[in-house]
Amino acid sequence: MSGFGGQADIRAVPEDQSTGRVYAGIVVKTRARPRQRLGAGVRRREFIRLLSGAAVTWPAIVRAQQTTLPVVGFINGASPKPYAPNVNGFLQGLKETGYIEGQNVTIEYRWAEGQYDRLPEMAAELVRRRVNVIVANTPAAPAAKAATATIPIVFLTGEDPVANGLVASLNRPGGNVTGVGVTGFVVLGKQLGVLHQLVPTKTSVAFLVNPNNPNSEPTVKAAQEAARALGRQIRMLNASTEAGIDKAFAILTGTTVDGLVIGADAFFIARRDQLVALAAREAVPAIYPFREFTVAGGLMSYGASLPDQYRQVGNYTGKILQGAKPNELPVLQPTKYELVINLTTTRKLGLQLPPTLLAIADEVIE
Repeated sequence: MSGFGGQADIRAVPEDQSTGRVYAGIVVKTRARPRQRLGAGVRRREFIRLLSGAAVTWPAIVRAQQTTLPVVGFINGASPKPYAPNVNGFLQGLKETGYIEGQNVTIEYRWAEGQYDRLPEMAAELVRRRVNVIVANTPAAPAAKAATATIPIVFLTGEDPVANGLVASLNRPGGNVTGVGVTGFVVLGKQLGVLHQLVPTKTSVAFLVNPNNPNSEPTVKAAQEAARALGRQIRMLNASTEAGIDKAFAILTGTTVDGLVIGADAFFIARRDQLVALAAREAVPAIYPFREFTVAGGLMSYGASLPDQYRQVGNYTGKILQGAKPNELPVLQPTKYELVINLTTTRKLGLQLPPTLLAIADEVIE
């Protein structure tokens, strides 16, 4: 019988006559292999030692590979929980270009949670982090642009990106910035028009705006122009905190305002439940900028679909990661606008929904 590392003669002999090692009456004599065969054992031991070293160094190699993934800085003025559907839209847009978070791209999230004064430092932190692309919403976009002239920026804004200085033009953005933008005047005009169809005999409306939003001034001007075009009076209400929202509705109680328009703002999205509850308490017909408000119990909303806009932002982010230049990507316009009406809230307010308005609604919530 041959064994590993030597050859053996095996004979059954009495234990006292054995000249080798005896195991249960079996004498096992071993002869060493020729000297030149000893090198094979050495090589085996060396191989095992190398394997052990590889097992130690392999995790370090994996970690090094992980650190080479491209990094996207996602900076936003809102809070993460109410923004989850929009983040999902963004991730879907990235996926459409071949990028999946945690697999071949890393995303660094920064949430200001309505405290817009934190945005400049957050943007500066992402620049120091040397991210590959920065994604910013309306209040965060100016801070991101001020923080870097080299890192590509993809924005989503509810205002005219040319008028607020983000880009030189829609077709030729220039510099390191591009994204998705919509002219606020167009949306506000349609919101006031829809509200006018619902309560045609009313002549006075209020507009709630966040004064800390860097685009608040052009937004107010757009609202005033839209109201003037419809022959309606408009009153401006400001709120940038939870207490400020309560105060704005307290002011509203003592006026003859017949309707309310809620401005598009990340902080208002985060406080949508509070806004919807106060509008219901005051029994004031209100129109909101996004579907999420109507789902939460608001009367109705008109505006571009936020998750779809973020999908577009995700597409552009993926293209830039693939090598596209921001100044080669024209500013996109939202492709999906939606009018959503909550019938339950309509009945609670004692309003009669015109058939013409019902006919053009994209979604009716029972």
